[in-house]
Amino acid sequence: MKSMTGYGRARQVLHGRTVTVELRAVNHRYLDCTVKAPRQFGFLDDAVKKAAAARIARGKTEIYVSVETDEGGDLSVTVNHALAERYLAALRELSEMYGLRDDVTVMSLAKLPDVLGSERIEQDADELTQDVLTVFAEACDGFDQMREREGEKLAEDVRNHASVIETLVGEVEKRSPERVAEYREKLLARMREVLESTDIDETRIVTEAAIYADKTAVDEETVRLRSHLHQLDGMLNEVKPVGRKLDFLVQEMNREANTIGSKANDVEMAQTVVNIKSEIEKIREQIQNIE
Repeated sequence: MKSMTGYGRARQVLHGRTVTVELRAVNHRYLDCTVKAPRQFGFLDDAVKKAAAARIARGKTEIYVSVETDEGGDLSVTVNHALAERYLAALRELSEMYGLRDDVTVMSLAKLPDVLGSERIEQDADELTQDVLTVFAEACDGFDQMREREGEKLAEDVRNHASVIETLVGEVEKRSPERVAEYREKLLARMREVLESTDIDETRIVTEAAIYADKTAVDEETVRLRSHLHQLDGMLNEVKPVGRKLDFLVQEMNREANTIGSKANDVEMAQTVVNIKSEIEKIREQIQNIE
């Protein structure tokens, strides 16, 4: 399990270039990836985004790419041969006309204006893209390690809250029959008070208690809630991203808790349901960070 929040950075020197990739991510419902690279390397965007989508399922992710070429490494020296030939011809003409020694050397010719020039070498897009992806993979490894460490903490916290919920569900299940028995005794006491007699129709009492028990029964809800807790534990052990599934599951847990609360008709049980919903909310807050 991984958190959506993380940071990774890597730097390598490849083919005379220092490539640095830095990525950071925060919570987001879907994968929202932005690549920031030097303008002249705009062709990197699609490749890096595709690589990110293969490694990251959710999160607002920003990826920074820096490419530094070794000093002079992206320049080539050119020779203006036509101009050099003209210089040579002119120098020889001077030598012959004035009887001067012909001492022209490569160095003296190279020093003449515009004989030598320089131009920037066009970057090999495919080679640079592959280099950036190599560095990105290394940065992503560190990024994932950080997210996994955080994910372990989140999973442990969610398990703790789920354990509390399971205990509270047990209290609801224990309280439910007690509540029916108490209702039966209150009903019997009221009827005796109204009829001023101890000769009460027991059948009617049993019937009324049965109707009350049926209306306020929460057995189905507690069973489903326990089932959801079991599913939750299973999802926390999965390797693949489960954030969205957890979000849906928590909604179902909250729905069951609300139903139990609407049927409670009992102060003690109502307080227990409030505690259950409080723990569910804590779980919901934590899974917002899970990929």
